Amino acid sequence: MTDGHSGRQGRRVGGLHLVRRHFATDEGVYGVILVAGMIVAAGSHEATAWQVFLQVVGTVIVFWAAHVYAGTVAHHGFEDGRIIGIRESLRLSLRRSWGLLVSALIPSSILLLGVAHIVPDDAAAWIALWTCVAVLAVLGYIAFARRKARWYIRVLGSMATAGFGILMILLKSGVH
Repeated sequence: MTDGHSGRQGRRVGGLHLVRRHFATDEGVYGVILVAGMIVAAGSHEATAWQVFLQVVGTVIVFWAAHVYAGTVAHHGFEDGRIIGIRESLRLSLRRSWGLLVSALIPSSILLLGVAHIVPDDAAAWIALWTCVAVLAVLGYIAFARRKARWYIRVLGSMATAGFGILMILLKSGVH
């Protein structure tokens, strides 16, 4: 192996590490489910893609801030035999909850297709919902791959995680 090859490999692993660390987390999964739920709730009132986008982004930011606050309060003080100061607690909480914000990027970007009139508003909401299902499937697969599970267990885990997105789609279908 040459240095150039190992450098490329290191970057690839680094990128995958960032996905695992910030996106393929419980906060990331929760964030995608939250976004899907918000698309269902906001879209149930014949809202425009812009209105749905604003409600999704606003809700995610509020939930993220609450998550950061809760994590900061929960870890501040004495833990694992040492004192954790407020700054360290805040820093840890910010790092841990990053996935909640990142998880909203893909479906929110798709809602912007409706805002830009590239697709109709209703289509943007449906595409964003199906994207949530796909993202959940990938997150489920990554979670089981981390455990070095066999390929078929990874696929089953992927399908189970995507099931939460399917549930949101069923809810949206029931609302309409």
